[in-house]
Amino acid sequence: MRFHIEDMTCGGCAGNVVKAIQSVDPNAEVITDPPTRSVQVTSSATRAQLESALCQAGYPPRGSDAPIAKSVAPIPAQEMPPGLSMQVQGMDCASCVGKIETALARMPGVSDIRLNFATERLELTLAPESPTQLGDIKKTIKSLGFGVSASTDQSATPGIGTDDQAAAPQLRWWQTRKGKQVVGLGILMATAYAIALFFPNYGTWVFGAAVVVGVFPFARKALALAKSGSPFSIETLMSVAALGALFIGEAEEAAAVVFLFSVGELLESVAAGHARAGIRALASLVPKTAVLIDPQGGQREVPAASLDVNDRVLVRPGDRVSADGVIIQGTSSLDESPITGESIPLAKTAGDNVFAGSINVDGVLQIRVEKATADNTISRIIHLVEQAQASKAPTARFIEQFSRYYTPAVMAIAALIVLVPPLAMGADWETWLYRGLALLLIACPCALVLSTPAAIASGLAVGTRRGLLIKGGNALETIGRVSAIAFDKTGTLTEGKPRVTDVVAFTPGREDEILALAASVESGSNHPLAKAIVSHAEAANSVIPAASHGSATAGKAVHASVAGRQLAIGSPIYAAQAATLTQGQRARIEALQHDGKTVSVLLDEQTREALGLVALRDEPRQDAQEGVAELKAMGVRSVMLTGDNRLTAQAIAGHLGMEWEAELLPQDKLRLIDEMKRSAKVAMVGDGINDAPALATADVGIAMGGGTDVAIETADAALLKSRVTDVAHLVALSRATMANIHQNVIFALGLKAVFLITTVLGVTGLWVAVMADTGATAIVTLNALRLLRFKGAAATKHHQPRMQPASVL
Repeated sequence: MRFHIEDMTCGGCAGNVVKAIQSVDPNAEVITDPPTRSVQVTSSATRAQLESALCQAGYPPRGSDAPIAKSVAPIPAQEMPPGLSMQVQGMDCASCVGKIETALARMPGVSDIRLNFATERLELTLAPESPTQLGDIKKTIKSLGFGVSASTDQSATPGIGTDDQAAAPQLRWWQTRKGKQVVGLGILMATAYAIALFFPNYGTWVFGAAVVVGVFPFARKALALAKSGSPFSIETLMSVAALGALFIGEAEEAAAVVFLFSVGELLESVAAGHARAGIRALASLVPKTAVLIDPQGGQREVPAASLDVNDRVLVRPGDRVSADGVIIQGTSSLDESPITGESIPLAKTAGDNVFAGSINVDGVLQIRVEKATADNTISRIIHLVEQAQASKAPTARFIEQFSRYYTPAVMAIAALIVLVPPLAMGADWETWLYRGLALLLIACPCALVLSTPAAIASGLAVGTRRGLLIKGGNALETIGRVSAIAFDKTGTLTEGKPRVTDVVAFTPGREDEILALAASVESGSNHPLAKAIVSHAEAANSVIPAASHGSATAGKAVHASVAGRQLAIGSPIYAAQAATLTQGQRARIEALQHDGKTVSVLLDEQTREALGLVALRDEPRQDAQEGVAELKAMGVRSVMLTGDNRLTAQAIAGHLGMEWEAELLPQDKLRLIDEMKRSAKVAMVGDGINDAPALATADVGIAMGGGTDVAIETADAALLKSRVTDVAHLVALSRATMANIHQNVIFALGLKAVFLITTVLGVTGLWVAVMADTGATAIVTLNALRLLRFKGAAATKHHQPRMQPASVL
């Protein structure tokens, strides 16, 4: 069931809503989303019971006719203001969300504005008698430089919204408006450089044309933002910088400012598109069809979305489970890595729960559906990702914040210098007009505007060369400020593939024979453990005898006839039932399990004798210990979060020297990340689908390059070479970049402050102002290029989290 609760505006309200629902049904599963006021409930209670409880708690659902507490005024259905929902295209960051919300909030009759950056969905309430019409809202949004779709009645509770995204055409970056603008500006600048090389007198005109063409959309957007309540946006600052440089005759510099700013805007747009692609990729994990078993036992293929609770479905070997449910018939091994991240399939039998998106390895299963498609595990993970991305506040760009005060202050000071001395003291107008113009030229923020994008561009470039893919300046800025990093285990700290670690023969000296026999029995199986045993035997040059009459007891053991002997290899639990294990053999098995290893026991089924065992474990990556040690040296705490069992987690984390939490589902990882964020900036490193919510909700999400597409798309950065040491390099690169930005900003502002004073005193004039502005731009650009010599964490691992500024050059 879904509810829309207008009064649920924060996390505290959401907690009260959960308590109200669980007062009726303690076992109810509740997912709340305060930004969209939506609540999703899986419960055995009726809708009327839940509505009554919510109204009594002071949180009446929209359109509810349940009894309401006396302290809560009832809202008649006919008086409910109509809700509107529409898609807004072109949002690149949280700043875009703020600009739209500010503009819409100034419009009469518009309220309850809810804008989800991740899904690009805008919802608002429009008063029935409001002078504001739908066309006015669209016009306002378009004037700010964003696209907007047609609206729909939103009387029903909004859903996740992936269908809208899937239906929208997915353009390549060069097909977008921003992409075309960058390509066009690049062509103009290249043409201008070529003309200036052979015809210097005409090159300036082409640079001027590039400035006019490039700055026009930004200037128009700055004007619209000013009218809607955001007068000193970064668009205003950039427009002033470019036009100021053009005015003083530095057309080439002005064109560079416009081009770099356009590239930065495009990078943000591409990164935002990747984040939304991650949500679409999640939805593709659930199969589109399912095999439905009717009451008469017949089978037919139906759309998975049409499955209802209590339907029976058939899941064959190799199929993905189509819905969350419980096994009612059959036994098999299921690969649940999309949900838990655990690389080794788990044995499942009648009565066990299964998750949508899990892969059935060997047996045939009949499953009773317990949750509809909209409520299954994958859908809930999608919801968690959307909620995390919608609520995450990326670090605001320093220049945008500073521009709110810098630009108007400089303009005011220049006006005072021009007007006050002649009017108040009878000074010469020509002299003070000259000094005011010189001050404006000195204060032209070209160097200030270039200081950040130039350093960011250098940082991103050197990161790409080292295999560190960083999705934009916000991510690069934030990574260096983290003081705690949470790691997934499987596929992140470990290789993600089980390997044979021990071969034990219960008759001394027969280890080679045990390995060969185990490989023979397993040679007909596709199970990951079986493949690991066979690969290990082949690598050891063991002679693997031929096996016949192979069979399997799903989730328990594999059987085969080898050289006239009936052998089996299975789990310790199966071995304890099918053979007689001595106390010493049990102790050896337990010791290996305490080391975090999975044990397979080789049995002679005719004599009921245990012949030996093979132990396997997903081993840590070769550089994992070094990577954790480098982070520790940099003052960063490392924590392992895994869905694996506690013994395995303890063994791996102990070897690496880090903290750990085990047996976690995706929502558990999300909860722990939220707890860590209360006291520090937190990064999450993962590679699996199950890590997507945690990657999205952390201050910075980092994906291993060898991981799933979903993890890479959701994360803010990706380690293309899948090395744990690259996490430390990423932190060091961010810190070096931020130190470089701080140096650039301090130098640009400091130089301008010095010449501002000398200009007011009449010591320096226009030509010095031009040199100061151009010189500052050149210096900050050269300083930013120093980042291209970045050597990695080895040179900076002893630095504290806040780097001290080095010399400018």
